[in-house]
Amino acid sequence: MQSMDGMNYAPKGKPTPVVGPGEFVIAAIGLDHGHIYGMCNGLTEAGATLKWVYDPDPAKVEKFRQVFPQAQAAESEEQVLSDPEVKLVAGAAITAQRCALGLRVMAAGKDYFTDKAPLTTLAQLEAAKEMVRKTGLKYMCYYSERIHVEAAVYAGYLVEQGAIGRVIQVLGMGPHRENPGSRPDWFYDKENGYGGILCDIGSHQIEQFLFYTGAKDATVVKSQIANYAHPDHPGLDDFGDAILVGDNGATQYFRVDWFTPDGLGTWGDGRTFILGTEGYIELRKYINVGTHDGTSNHVFLVNKDGEQHFEVTGKVGFPYFGQLILDCINRTENAMTQEHCFKAAELCVKAQMQATKLA
Repeated sequence: MQSMDGMNYAPKGKPTPVVGPGEFVIAAIGLDHGHIYGMCNGLTEAGATLKWVYDPDPAKVEKFRQVFPQAQAAESEEQVLSDPEVKLVAGAAITAQRCALGLRVMAAGKDYFTDKAPLTTLAQLEAAKEMVRKTGLKYMCYYSERIHVEAAVYAGYLVEQGAIGRVIQVLGMGPHRENPGSRPDWFYDKENGYGGILCDIGSHQIEQFLFYTGAKDATVVKSQIANYAHPDHPGLDDFGDAILVGDNGATQYFRVDWFTPDGLGTWGDGRTFILGTEGYIELRKYINVGTHDGTSNHVFLVNKDGEQHFEVTGKVGFPYFGQLILDCINRTENAMTQEHCFKAAELCVKAQMQATKLA
């Protein structure tokens, strides 16, 4: 895993296959974001057979095949979509183009698994919903900061077990390192590229809020964006924050930004605080600052039983991917419901649309 660059965050876990070789065939289309590596790691570790890869850029395909040599380089997108063996297509296209790719994938009769954010406009959301209704296929999203982080997975278990009572507030901080010079042009293009900071990396935060609180819907009470330090890239939001209230009364505040200092030993000091009626949980996902011990996935639990600290790297795994494969086979919704996936997407788009621009 590339620890200094969030764009290439690709955790590797212990293989836990839920299917045998050849039983669930997948393909990768669209290699614009490095998350495609994490997506394919998770799926292949769960037993998926990666048959094809396609991108218009041969250099990206060759780089991908160095990591996944089993993937054949397709000559065209159509070659992949016309293959009846392929059951699911994973894609990390330019954010504003992810919905269009998904519609083509689903029109070809295959489930779709896209990088976050899964779409950038409400019109795209409606088109995706209509395609789901029409085909019965899945439009799933790689909300990696929960499903591919063991601390976040473990926190979900604690919440489910009632360790902190009813969850009433989630506070999230998702700073990222910009790594200027390594980012593609679309990273700085709000309309045709990344969709805005609240839509993009804010999607992780909103999805976690819905998951940990159990809210089915929410209202964006206030949201803000700014370009504080990038006058040469006027299309970039380098800061954003928002307040949400769930339909169950739970609240959220989150902040996302591109101001990770060079001296931090990872790409971002991602943290989540989950407040319950009977205790609280803190997640230090990627680093325990100042300890210099190289560890991640720290979970702190405080409740009536006292104070507890868990370091869970390599101890929890990433069950989402096996659940997703079985959901595609059995047409169930154990990994994530379609309603949840789309609601997180809707709220991050609304937060972006409503945002006040700070001077």
